[in-house]
Amino acid sequence: MSKPLKQIHLAAHFPGVNNTTVWSDPAAGSHIEFSSFTHFAKTAERAKFDFLFLAEGLRLREQGGKIYDLDVVGRPDTFTVLAALAAVTDRLGLTGTINSTFNEPYEVARQFASLDRLSGGRAAWNVVTSWDAFTGENFRRGGFLPQEERYSRAKEFLATANELFDSWHGDEILADQAAGAFLSDARAGSFAHRGPQFDIHGQFNVPRSPQGRPVIFQAGESDEGREFAAAGADAIFSRYATLDAGQAFYTDVKSRLAAYGRRPEDLLILPAASFVLGDTDEEAEEAAHEVRRLQVSGATALKHLEFVWNRDLSSYDPEGPLPEVDPLVSEEHISRGRAQVRMYRDPVAIAREWRELAEANRWSIRDLVINTGNRQTFVGSPATVARTIDDFVQADVADGFILVPHITPGGLDAFADTVVPLLQERGVFRTEYEGTTLRDHLGLAHPDEPRGQRAAS
Repeated sequence: MSKPLKQIHLAAHFPGVNNTTVWSDPAAGSHIEFSSFTHFAKTAERAKFDFLFLAEGLRLREQGGKIYDLDVVGRPDTFTVLAALAAVTDRLGLTGTINSTFNEPYEVARQFASLDRLSGGRAAWNVVTSWDAFTGENFRRGGFLPQEERYSRAKEFLATANELFDSWHGDEILADQAAGAFLSDARAGSFAHRGPQFDIHGQFNVPRSPQGRPVIFQAGESDEGREFAAAGADAIFSRYATLDAGQAFYTDVKSRLAAYGRRPEDLLILPAASFVLGDTDEEAEEAAHEVRRLQVSGATALKHLEFVWNRDLSSYDPEGPLPEVDPLVSEEHISRGRAQVRMYRDPVAIAREWRELAEANRWSIRDLVINTGNRQTFVGSPATVARTIDDFVQADVADGFILVPHITPGGLDAFADTVVPLLQERGVFRTEYEGTTLRDHLGLAHPDEPRGQRAAS
């Protein structure tokens, strides 16, 4: 018996100004004006995407004590943007990244429950932790928590938020004008939580939304992050979008669900993916090469090399050879707040490997950064990209992809107009929304449904 076709989930990530975007392109627009968010969201909804996703930055990153210019974006607050987008969209899910290390459960639960209620059940929360003291300096809590404590706090944070979401059952509001009765239960919203991290009690003041509670996303890829997702998330973001790495991650995370009494379909795996389209595969490859060069200017190449060298390399020629001096290994780093710093655990070994690559390929500093950085996930004609996405999903690399265009806000338009129709022709992507909530779009059960009911139906 042949395996039934999986339906593909697609989402759109509104990017910040960084080396992924080509902000110097004449087609690029503002990253902070609401018109850009509106254009992007309406394109995603026109294409019947599951949701729009906003990342979070709690502090502008620094290089040598100065704000790195590509990070100066002035991105508005996530909740403000998503709430505004709820008013100009009807079905598109609205996903925001909110930190569990420096916030409080009642405040975050109230904000997400409000967004979920006002949007008709379209809200999702990407639960993250903060890994560095640099970010913590912006908050009263200060500093940062060790990794095991971050996830301990995050688990209790999410459990507490779910208690608040579930303190309303959905049938308490009578609004009976004739009888003068508004609530069927005056204790609606009552909660009490006592634990190592939080000791709170009271009444939650936002009634239950049509989807029960916001969809929960998680983005950690460490062992602790995978377990956290397996225990309670509805979807997990991943950077593993290639065939072998994606299948390995997919198999690993899905295999953890049974320990928590969950089924493989209870957790979706959605890697981030970039793309470049062309009329032909050859044209797309040429365009992708040009995009990568525009993403990595000479100045940007030197900044990226500093992630590893931990030295001021501004005197080096980006079109010249790599530094002969070894990286400076120190607890203090020139690139504060950069996730890449965590990726290079042994900078001296990385520098040795990069020198060998550069020498073998006759690469300059800029060439090296371009060729060792993230390449576009999908490159080709619309037919090639549609086929590849479908093949990857059917091969359990992922359940779908969160697309990150390199042009804002119009970079999603061509994909919506050319690739989506081909996926629809293949019968693997919706032609219309079948439900109204984000849980409907993602095929996730309502929290009040008996386990297995959605799958059985």
